[in-house]
This record gives sequence, C-alpha cells and structure tokens, in this order.
Amino acid sequence: MAAALQRDATVAVIGAGTMGAGIAQVAAQAGHPVRLFDTRIGAADEACESIAETLSQLVAKGKLAKSDADGATARLKPIHTLADCVSASLVIEAIVEDLAAKHDLLRELELIVSADTILASNTSSLSITALAAGLKRPERVVGMHFFNPVPRMPLVEVVSGLTTDGTVADTIYALAAAWGKAPVYASSTPGFIVNRCARPFYGEGLRLLGERATDAPTLDAVMRDAGGFRMGPFELIDLIGLDVNYAVTRSVWEAFFHDPRYAPSTIQQELVAGGFLGRKAGRGFYDYTPGIAHPPPSVEPPQARPTRVVVRGDLGPAAPLIERLRNAGISVDEDEADPAFPDGALSVAGAWLALTDGRTATARAAASGGLELAVFDLAHDYSRCSRIAAARADSCSDVAWSSAAGALQAMGIAVARLDDVAGLVVMRIVSMLANEAAEAVTQHIATARDVDVAMQLGVNYPRGPLAWADAIGLARVRAVISNLAAHYGEDRYRLSPLIARRCAGGGRLVD
Repeated sequence: MAAALQRDATVAVIGAGTMGAGIAQVAAQAGHPVRLFDTRIGAADEACESIAETLSQLVAKGKLAKSDADGATARLKPIHTLADCVSASLVIEAIVEDLAAKHDLLRELELIVSADTILASNTSSLSITALAAGLKRPERVVGMHFFNPVPRMPLVEVVSGLTTDGTVADTIYALAAAWGKAPVYASSTPGFIVNRCARPFYGEGLRLLGERATDAPTLDAVMRDAGGFRMGPFELIDLIGLDVNYAVTRSVWEAFFHDPRYAPSTIQQELVAGGFLGRKAGRGFYDYTPGIAHPPPSVEPPQARPTRVVVRGDLGPAAPLIERLRNAGISVDEDEADPAFPDGALSVAGAWLALTDGRTATARAAASGGLELAVFDLAHDYSRCSRIAAARADSCSDVAWSSAAGALQAMGIAVARLDDVAGLVVMRIVSMLANEAAEAVTQHIATARDVDVAMQLGVNYPRGPLAWADAIGLARVRAVISNLAAHYGEDRYRLSPLIARRCAGGGRLVD
C-alpha cells in the first residue's frame, strides 16, 4: 500500500463552491498548505474567510482547539491564477459537473504542475477514464469523491479509471484515511458506488407512489419508523433537489443504455417541469411555505385486540414479534409451519398474517386456497419498530383484517395500511438495494465490504444492503425479487447472479 502525501505537501483545490471549500477546510485541518482557486473574482477569498469563520465557531463550541484553528487558517491561501498551483503535489478539482469543462481544466493543469503531481476529480458520476483521455499522463488522474457537507461526511470514493495507476489510487486512499475519512475503492462506472446503488431507494419509492400504494408522507414514515432510515425517499429528494436527483437518475439511466432498472419517474419529471424542486424552491413533494405543516402519515384506526395468537413455523427476521406479543400480555402458542406458509405466519382469530414475499396479498391468498390473509412489511428492528406497513388480500374480510391489524397494534406498532402492492415498502426497496449492490460486486465495481461501508457512510443507511440481505436470508430476498419480476413482467426486477449463486451454494454476500 502506498503512503499518503507528506503533511507539508501542498494541496490545491480548484473551485471555491460548497464542495471545494469543504475539501480545502479538511486538507488545511489535516496539516497541508492549501491553495484555493476559483474563476469567479473574489470567490476564493470569500471562501477562505468563510472557512476561517467556521473554524472560529468550532473553537467557540469547544469542538476544536484554538491553536488548531489558527494553524489551519494560516495554511489556507486563496490564489488568483492556475499558475499558482505549480508547487502542488495534489490538485483536486471541484468545479461544475460537466465533462468538457473538467477535461479542459485537467489539460490546462497538466501544463502547469510537475510530472509527479496527482490530479484528482471530485466528480460524483463522470467517467474518470473520459476525464483522463488525451492527457500526456492519464495514469495520474483519479477520482476523489467527497460527500456534502465535506467536513462532516466521512466517506470518500477513490475511483480508478482504465488508465489510473494503482499506486496513485493507493496514495489517495491513504491520504483520505490520514485526513480522518473512510475511503473505499471503486472502479469508474456510472454513479460509482453510492449514486448507482442508491437508485432503487428513489426509484421504487416513486413507483409505489405512482401505483397509489399510499401517499408520500406515509411512505416516508414507513421507511423511517420501520426501515430505520433517517429520511424517506420523498423528503430526501426534496432536500437534495428534485432537479438534481432527477439529473443523476437520468445520467445513470442513459449511461447504462436505458436499462429499465434505472428508468426515471414521470412523476418526478412533471414536478421538475413545474418548478417544484424541493426545499430550495419552497415546494416539492411537500409544501415548505412558512406556517404550513406537512400532512401526517395515514394510520389505521384502532382495531380489536386479540387475546391469543398462534405462530405457525419460523417467522425468520420477524421472530422478535413473538416476544413483543407476549410482553403485550397476549397468549402466544408456537406450532409447526402450515403448508400454505412454509416461511411462517401468525394465525389470529381465523385470519392469517404473513411477512411479504414480494407477491401481492391477493395473489398469495389465492395460491393458498383463498385464505383470509394480510401481509406485513420488513422492519430493520422488529423488537423496536413503531410503524409497519400492511395490506389485505381482496378475499380478506373486514373482521379478519381487524384481527390482523389489531395484533400489530397490540404490540404498540402503528399500522400503515397500503393498497395491495407487490412487496410493500421496506422489503421491496431493501431487496432491490441489495440486488443492485450485488450487481456492483458482480461487476467488480467494488468489494462487498466497500459497498456496504459506502452506503452506510455516504447516505446514512441503517445497515449495508448486502449485510441486510444476509440478515433477511438470501433465499427470501431471491423470492421477493423473483416475485416482483413475475408480477411486473419487467427486466427491471432481474435477479443478480451473485444472489442466485450464493443462494445455490448456501453462502453469504458479506464474508
């Protein structure tokens, strides 16, 4: 493994916007002399002043020693011509996300800096191979993708193009670690790790909204309160900006030759066309007008509390519900699995309640002889979750639904009743996240470990999608995706060969 740059090595950052200023701050705090450049007159000076103010605020809050803040401020200097990058050992460009503009900048820098200077791009999705093409020394071009806000977000994707020298990538990896970041290796492919593997989080959420499974506030609440995610897809898209999120989705979709797995949503397209861009525009999926409260998630009204529940077979990841039922004072008997539900189910006063396997409740009930069935969703932690999505089969009577919903409510779980959609919410999205992550591993974009680290640290997922799939059970994940494919008849839901292979071999996705 190559060593990081020495602390006295000069780092030049091109672009004094939010990302560039954040990178400059981190490099200066790590002990490097930093030179900050921007084509807009005065922008670099303003950014340096803003960074100094930020460091002073950290001192005032007791989060940074005054000597460290003063040292970082002294090491940070604005420059006003690219020629002032001549002494830099590393140049990180953080300019507009445009291939031609970035490529032209790298060509210009190559005429200025020394032969050993590393040229890094903070691009979030552009091809590192394309950025390096035509340069005299393309082997020194590497991706160093930070996440916003840079000083707080730990992840750095170290991205190698076809011509990137392995020692260069190793040096940047070691440097990011020396700066207190958590680096991961990735190959140059559309979206790298995070922006590619996160597409199902948005895409499946938008599909569920388009199918009118329920409304956006309810879907968001289920992803938070059952899935353990910090934000649901719609509030996160509003935060990112609908136009930005839509542009990334289109970019990945087009780069993968219109693979249906990444297809954009017409709902999002329409909102962008109407100027509903999220928080920054005052309106997106939610209205941000001051004084207007967001609509609450829908909740099933209280249903009859059962006195006895029979657990048929192994509930798998939902097994903690047994203890919650008992803690709620409900008599629980455990029995052998019923042939209609080999994966396990709950029997409540003639009604059946089963964890979704990717089929609609109606299709599953029909395959089981027309039982009165309701299905419930995946939860990150069944022992603590406060909300679960559920749906009833068309053959399920009001009385049976009341019994099924009442069993969940008796455990202190709010029930979000959805229309009978395939896979529900958390199970569908998590299974597709795991499937996409497995594809990235299959294609040698990154290791399983790096994919999971990237998704946890880059987008704050409660668990890496591959480790989550292992916890759910790969056979269950395979069944969910296969049933989604059968339901929709779309290649969008094709199963990753890695999941199929590990299922056949009895292995796991993360060793």
